[in-house]
Amino acid sequence: MDTLETVSTKMQQIALNAERMPQVSFTSLSYHLDMEWMHEAYSKTRKDGAVGVDGQTAEEFEEDLEGNLENLLELAKSGKYKAPPVRRAYIPKPGSKDESVAPSGFRPSPIRCFRKR
Repeated sequence: MDTLETVSTKMQQIALNAERMPQVSFTSLSYHLDMEWMHEAYSKTRKDGAVGVDGQTAEEFEEDLEGNLENLLELAKSGKYKAPPVRRAYIPKPGSKDESVAPSGFRPSPIRCFRKR
């Protein structure tokens, strides 16, 4: 079974359990996380996006991919992970004029740091 099938199976099991037991609150799903899950999540991130508030690029993150993913996994499992700040950028909507004071002609787009993606 490849990584995608394993991660998909775990996600399907979580969804099935939630459907079967709607009265039950999941207090933690961290026991489902493992390096296989982290690699699959990383493979789904955009690598060409804007650099976030931490200034780290995908290429820099990949320099120590195993170490970075292990660190994130440990933080998530220990409950010590804190989501980093998000930098807001305004992207012009097609056909709108530039309004620098009140950007109603823009849509907000959060730019996260690479570790959060």
